[in-house]
Amino acid sequence: PMPTAARAVDALIRGYQRHLSPRKGFTCAHLVAHGGRSCSAAVRDVVARRGVARGMVPTVLRFVACYRAATILQQSNVQGVCCCGGIPIPFRF
Repeated sequence: PMPTAARAVDALIRGYQRHLSPRKGFTCAHLVAHGGRSCSAAVRDVVARRGVARGMVPTVLRFVACYRAATILQQSNVQGVCCCGGIPIPFRF
């Protein structure tokens, strides 16, 4: 079973995915640029496998990759907003 902290983080991410993400009006830049899974799905997996503390570095690396994807998408015909970090980064899709 997952430790308590990992369960709490998983519940927060799951709540975000179910209630906030469908209403935000944009898609994860990493998902748009590279396919696969959204950052929230990837982070849920990391936390489930590694726990909160050991999952911090992979989570930060994923958010950096999402930021880079948003930067690349800004220069394309794709539109949206990067979902990572405190400041939304617009891009087109």
